Amino acid sequence: MYEVEVKVPAELDRVRLLLEDGTDAEDDDGIGDEDDSTALDATPAGTVIQTDTYYDAPHRTFAETDEALRIRRERRSDSDQNRADGHDGDTRVTYKGPLVDDESKTREEAETAIGDGETFDTILSNLGFEPAATVRKERERYTVELAETDATESASTLSTDFTITLDTVDDVGEYVEVETEVESETELESARAGAYTVLESLGLDPDDQLRTSYLGLLLDA
Repeated sequence: MYEVEVKVPAELDRVRLLLEDGTDAEDDDGIGDEDDSTALDATPAGTVIQTDTYYDAPHRTFAETDEALRIRRERRSDSDQNRADGHDGDTRVTYKGPLVDDESKTREEAETAIGDGETFDTILSNLGFEPAATVRKERERYTVELAETDATESASTLSTDFTITLDTVDDVGEYVEVETEVESETELESARAGAYTVLESLGLDPDDQLRTSYLGLLLDA
């Protein structure tokens, strides 16, 4: 499985208004008339709080190999609803491989749910994996499906389902990510083209993308 992801810095209030109302906040002031944004048929998918703990390995240096191992704890931002549902959130362990291209944050990814994050942390620690840093963010999600004519016509396989996330990352800033998952490398080009189309529809420039992870941005802050 490959996760195709494009991330850019953004003013989230403007993007949120565009997603929800199909209007640009700057247009109200007569500014941004040259904006390339186009209304997307985006569906709100809820807001979550994610706490990601990243680990160093005892046998190699992930910063040098461009890999990552993390435990993610996720809960909905509405804690009262969490309690009403008897749901404390989800915990998952993820391995991310090195970046596979120079045009996005596409990586091979393996992820699975775990029942007890604290116990898994103990297992990793006993095996020599040590916590390196923790990234906390609030993620407001939307889903969008592109029409086939909206993406590249040159690719034989078209990725049409995308998740847009409006991220507020503690001690890092505000970003918009567009991502999708594909099964094989042959699908990467069309998926990346679709992600660029979504960004441009939000008035954002794919050329502004950052390929540094939130962990890297936090450590560099």
